[in-house]
Amino acid sequence: MERLDKTLANAGVGTRSAVKALLKAGRVQVNGLVEKDGSRHIDPAKDTLALDGEPIGKPARQVWMLNKPAGCVTATEDPGPTVMGYLPPALRTSLRPVGRLDKDTEGLLLFTDDGDLLHRLISPKKQVPKVYFARHEGDATEDDVAAFAAGLVLKDGTVCLSAKLEPLGHGESLVTVCEGKYHQVRRMLASRGHFVTYLERRSEGPLSLGDLPRGQARALTESEIQALDGQNPV
Repeated sequence: MERLDKTLANAGVGTRSAVKALLKAGRVQVNGLVEKDGSRHIDPAKDTLALDGEPIGKPARQVWMLNKPAGCVTATEDPGPTVMGYLPPALRTSLRPVGRLDKDTEGLLLFTDDGDLLHRLISPKKQVPKVYFARHEGDATEDDVAAFAAGLVLKDGTVCLSAKLEPLGHGESLVTVCEGKYHQVRRMLASRGHFVTYLERRSEGPLSLGDLPRGQARALTESEIQALDGQNPV
């Protein structure tokens, strides 16, 4: 839900002052009825807006991908550097991170202004896979693979869903999880005696980093957003 005047301004109807004048003049309709109160909260995804009887297009949603570097926190506000600093200034107040990567973890981090999409991507019920590359102490074994697949219970009682562990060789593995508990991948590997020295998220759902440089962000294409909606590869 958001204010009507904000929705109209975001849809390109005009500046806040111009929107206020249009509302006062009775030129705006919500679900077919004249509405003059710009502070009214509406649901842009469900409510129909019109100006002088002509439908107002819904503002295009924004979905961005960042190749997060180490040294910044996943937060909208913090005393230190945050991931928001890597986005275009005009988007820093409207976009929200999709889940979290800890300060020392690098790689793929999504942002969106679509609340429904955000919640679908972070919900364990939706089983959106996230693939991490890890460097760690020791070599992962077949017993570790089986333990990850069965679902680990960490020392503090945290129950982890079934996950995929793929040993890549000496001290390196891929880990695929479908949830995002606090420092989950690091804690899962540590519970098996493999303390992580480096961690990078390489993909989420149908999306991968590709050739996006570290510390750079880009808008997703419409086909990428549609794939994210349907969880189909692009």
